[in-house]
Amino acid sequence: MQTKSPELVHDETSLKKFLLKLSPVDQVGVDARAAMLGTRSIKTSSKNLAIDLAIKMVDLTTLEGADTPGKVRALCNKAVRPDPSDPTVPHVGAVCVYNDMVSIARTHLDSIGGKDVPVAAVSTAFPSGRASQAVKIQDTQDALDAGAGEIDMVIDRGAFLAGKYGKIYDDIVLIKSLCGEKAHLKVIFETGELVTYDNVRKASYIAMLAGADFIKTSTGKVVPAATPSVVLVMLEAVRDFHALTGRKIGVKPAGGIRTTKDAIKQLVLVKETAGEDWLDPSLFRIGASALLNDLIMQRMKMRDGRYSSMNNVTLD
Repeated sequence: MQTKSPELVHDETSLKKFLLKLSPVDQVGVDARAAMLGTRSIKTSSKNLAIDLAIKMVDLTTLEGADTPGKVRALCNKAVRPDPSDPTVPHVGAVCVYNDMVSIARTHLDSIGGKDVPVAAVSTAFPSGRASQAVKIQDTQDALDAGAGEIDMVIDRGAFLAGKYGKIYDDIVLIKSLCGEKAHLKVIFETGELVTYDNVRKASYIAMLAGADFIKTSTGKVVPAATPSVVLVMLEAVRDFHALTGRKIGVKPAGGIRTTKDAIKQLVLVKETAGEDWLDPSLFRIGASALLNDLIMQRMKMRDGRYSSMNNVTLD
């Protein structure tokens, strides 16, 4: 599909005019639809496929001050072989770490047959987004130089809430220019701090207009994070942006998605809102750590007919 409008905005004035034209979000309607879709059940045969798809979509994440090279290598092992006893389990979508761990992750993944697993690095003064432009540039460039194939940048929520939309737009354009063709850019909103669904929709459009490859709910450090309603608003935004421009933008919920049931609810939201094209790791990811263990255990249950012990999975 050809892009219908390659340049929707070109300065802060046109950006604000574009945002003013966005229809307000029906909060009651969004909450009701998200709740309704959350009650959907799927057949057993479909559940097997859904579990494997969810595994492929996981950005296996560790973002702690106590992260060590050993922990990151162990996470990479799990990313490539989530269940060492079952080689049919697919690898995850990516490994997500701080940028000082990118080289360690990339080197280890390559050494264990994980060349197809990208390393995602959080950037631009994660998780606050409060730093000078020079710091944000250096933060991102360090990750790219170390081998990051994906950059998860955070926006400055204070600037956004102060109405400085042009600053947010320019920051994203700048980081996207650093990524170029060698890295995908995910833009993190921290939706728990944006407060309203209207703000989530505005942030979604700013990021997409500025060249983001993915829009992401949260850092995982703030509650609430990836609520079904917030994810629904973002999925509606990418669907409508695709209709407007022909560009497909990915969505990444992160924070609070811990069980197979949670993950399947996300997949239902995707299918019923953005459509089946988005049921692919290239357009939908789930930022998580604990989720992968539950997916593996549910997969074991589907295979063996009984629940497995937590002793059969690694504790991350």
